[in-house]
Amino acid sequence: MNVIIFGPPGAGKGTQAVNIVKKFNLHQVSTGDLLRNEIKNKTEIGKDIENIISKGDFATDEIVNELIQNVIFDPNLKNKLIFDGYPRSLNQAKNLEKLLNKSNQKIDYIFFLNVNKSTIIKRIEKRKILEKRSDDDLKTILKRYDTYMETTRPVLDFYSKNINFYEVDGSKEIDDISYKIEQILSV
Repeated sequence: MNVIIFGPPGAGKGTQAVNIVKKFNLHQVSTGDLLRNEIKNKTEIGKDIENIISKGDFATDEIVNELIQNVIFDPNLKNKLIFDGYPRSLNQAKNLEKLLNKSNQKIDYIFFLNVNKSTIIKRIEKRKILEKRSDDDLKTILKRYDTYMETTRPVLDFYSKNINFYEVDGSKEIDDISYKIEQILSV
């Protein structure tokens, strides 16, 4: 089974993806983790990513698509993927569909964790303290939230027509969100 989990920065995509990975033996594909790994390893692409993210912008589709392609064509991960934070643009969504088709895969479930801005601010402040994430500057996060909501709207519209699209109230407690998602995946 392949799953996409959407939500603005701080919505809990990563937390929910980890829960799903454990419960259903999937592999988490976090674009954030892929991007941070490139930055950490000081690769050429990592330097470009760091410059882009420091301005509160998202990495380009070309960069993200290149990183994603390697994961999709890994035979050990076939039909065991959960995409956490990808796709973020219509171009990425179409690219994902094309790559999955080429590898004889499809998306089985799509979840959108819908969370308002005030809840996001509270979560980011908490995460910043607990996890010491350098990409969690409040001003940057608010810009990323607005950018996310603007750029992701067409992607949500694209996927919302899918019979396996589920909008989940992401402002609920972690366990409540996990329970709701697990119910859907267990059917």
